[in-house]
Amino acid sequence: MTRPNIVVIMADQLAPHFTATYGHKVAKTPHLDALAARGMRFDAAYCNSPLCAPSRFAFMSGQLISRIAAYDNASEFKASIPTFAHYLTSLGYRTGLSGKMHFVGPDQMHGFQDRVTTDIYPADFAWTPDWEAPDERIDKWYHNMQTVKESGVAVATFQTDYDDEVGFAARRWLIDRGRAKAAGNDQPFALVASFIHPHDPYVAKPEWWDLYSDDEIDLPDHVIEPADQDPFSRRVMDGIEASYVPMTDEETRRARRAYLANVSYFDSKIGEIVHTLDQMGELDNTVVIVTADHGDMLGERGLWYKMNFFEHSARVPLVMAGPDITHGVASNACSLVDLLPTFLDIAGADDTTLGEPIDGRSLLPLARCEADPVDEAIGEYCAEMTPNPVIMIRRGDLKYIHCDGDPAQLYDLKRDPGERVNRATDPDYANRAAAFAAEVADRWDCAALRRDIIATQKSRRALHAAMEAGAGAAWDYNPPRDASQEYVRNTMDWTVAAAHYRYPPLKETNE
Repeated sequence: MTRPNIVVIMADQLAPHFTATYGHKVAKTPHLDALAARGMRFDAAYCNSPLCAPSRFAFMSGQLISRIAAYDNASEFKASIPTFAHYLTSLGYRTGLSGKMHFVGPDQMHGFQDRVTTDIYPADFAWTPDWEAPDERIDKWYHNMQTVKESGVAVATFQTDYDDEVGFAARRWLIDRGRAKAAGNDQPFALVASFIHPHDPYVAKPEWWDLYSDDEIDLPDHVIEPADQDPFSRRVMDGIEASYVPMTDEETRRARRAYLANVSYFDSKIGEIVHTLDQMGELDNTVVIVTADHGDMLGERGLWYKMNFFEHSARVPLVMAGPDITHGVASNACSLVDLLPTFLDIAGADDTTLGEPIDGRSLLPLARCEADPVDEAIGEYCAEMTPNPVIMIRRGDLKYIHCDGDPAQLYDLKRDPGERVNRATDPDYANRAAAFAAEVADRWDCAALRRDIIATQKSRRALHAAMEAGAGAAWDYNPPRDASQEYVRNTMDWTVAAAHYRYPPLKETNE
């Protein structure tokens, strides 16, 4: 039996709420809509940590960040941790990565055979927070409200330059798989094409900006003043300067318009990749998955960016289409750690393939409209703007959020999808709140976890200081390329080169 190809198209900081696929009345996302129209839309998919690198490491490994010490954007992703790229390569897939994965450390491949672009962010320990001084900003790296105030239009940014490269390189890698197949290599392939948009800065190209108008852009539905925020949200507001840098309605509207424009820009990349698969004749044999590393508050609750477990920050889009995937909507809670076992399931493997325990389960039953007894997503946040781990449990309709020293939070998402009423002290929810509290105490030793986090922060800051002084080589990925062997050169027969590059190849005739 032919094993399906796997193509993951990943956005950065895309909340599903801002796509037409998930019901936004203004957003224009025709290509994501088209995938959902022939596949499965997951309506309660979460990241496992609402920050770029930790979320991606959980996605790659199928493990929660506390298990692999992937605490923040400067945590090393250890080479000894098996990823789905390792497993799929071992199972005979040709594996490739185009775009951002925010790998930190000397291993910049993590099982991928091909990596065709550099990353957009540094691969060292520069972004290490300090929980012993949690109120101090990593000044040049922390988000701040100036980024929001500068939202608008530009012909080019470092992000659009990057994503245009990522899209081109991904499509060329796919065409190379087509060339290989035309030459007799039927090896299945697995590609991750990972884009930076719609991540801030909220600056859009004119052609995408012009898809929208100011008068159709809504303002945040629910804004909470700093004095009324829960303690963790207030720390986040202070950290990003939202507590004391006021935003005008015009500035907020401009940022949200640019964000929607960049959502549409990302959606166009989905369309380009799907079109390439169709041109190759591989679309019907490819499972296409679209998701993101986390969401964006975009002013909701008075918060911006991510770094919290409210819905706009913690939820991600997840749409899956392809062979044996049913058209429908899955309501069970799930998360990014579930994708590794899903990929192995698609590849025809089982748990005996695993080199380490994982925290996820395959989503193929849900993708086929079969029963799934699991309705749960787990989140952990161990990065900046908190002095203690923040834990989330989403189970059924309830979401529980815990942080040592802060009041517990419990939301009934069926009754209160906007998370406006904390039920943690509601007598009607007393038993469930107590059960969640007991579960957190049983599953996590938050004090021990905090000690480990602080220890790794100290060691990484010392190592970063040494690297800044000249110790060791930079880890930023430099894609290998030998231009002297590309296209047509005097060392080759140009007719052979032309035949190699032409795709589909000319059919032989008997004339």
